[in-house]
Amino acid sequence: MEKFEKVKELIASIEADADKFYNKANGAAGTRVRKGMQDLKILATEIRKEITEKKNIK
Repeated sequence: MEKFEKVKELIASIEADADKFYNKANGAAGTRVRKGMQDLKILATEIRKEITEKKNIK
């Protein structure tokens, strides 16, 4: 559950930059959003592995 909380925090931290990129055409904010999305992808992969491991233990 700890990693899931990190996902929520990460999405919240990206939200302001996403607004700047899409609504104010700030290119640097787009770069930060892309990095955040990559971090989100990595975290999601870790969560998937953890769930698979726990599921297979049963």
